[in-house]
Amino acid sequence: MAELTNNKKYKYHVKNLHTIEIALSDTALSTRNAIRKQNEKAITSFTRLFSFLLGAWIETRLKKLLYEKDAFLNSQIEEILNENTQFDQWLKLIEVAFKKHYQVRNISKHSMELKSFSYYQEINNIFNEYIKNIIEIRNKLAHGQWVYTFNNNNTNIEQEKYRYLMNENIQQLQLKQQLVNELSLLIHDLVVSVDTFERDFENHYKRLKQVKINLVKKSYTKYKENLINKYQRGLLKRNQ
Repeated sequence: MAELTNNKKYKYHVKNLHTIEIALSDTALSTRNAIRKQNEKAITSFTRLFSFLLGAWIETRLKKLLYEKDAFLNSQIEEILNENTQFDQWLKLIEVAFKKHYQVRNISKHSMELKSFSYYQEINNIFNEYIKNIIEIRNKLAHGQWVYTFNNNNTNIEQEKYRYLMNENIQQLQLKQQLVNELSLLIHDLVVSVDTFERDFENHYKRLKQVKINLVKKSYTKYKENLINKYQRGLLKRNQ
């Protein structure tokens, strides 16, 4: 059987992405309903499911980017996919995209304008700080580790991943999805259209920074309280 063309791969990844997005939307709705009804067990289960789906969405978003028309050469795609982990593939994709756009062999403050190099560093920092754990925790969730996360040898609990899992919530996960989406749009413009990138980069970057601010400042406690209070007010009205 002949290998799929890049155009076919792109179309199939787009279809996969849209299907996962429907599942994410439905799972987010189920999570909010569980919060409204203060069903803690359901909140935990749906949050884990959303996290697992988000990991799949992030991987598929990378694949969609790789096969965008006029984005990457086959040799560049191979270079990116040769990285051992999905997280490393993202970092390599960002590196290759910046090299292509700025036509440099190496990325450094000496080979690029300082502003452009700082953008590159910031994007990498965002992935390290906010996205890496989602990518890595997906493998734990895929192996049924929805409460206790084991180390690779299954000899003990992996404390860092366990703490991360315990602190996950739907508000933070949806904001992180926004981060990846903004980054993906930015990288698309970076590799596909010089004019579009120069025109829209600041807007993408501002939105990226705002999501980062929201991740730090938005209170999950208030988020839950608002959902619960609105639901209870609705019950009172229906019972009057």
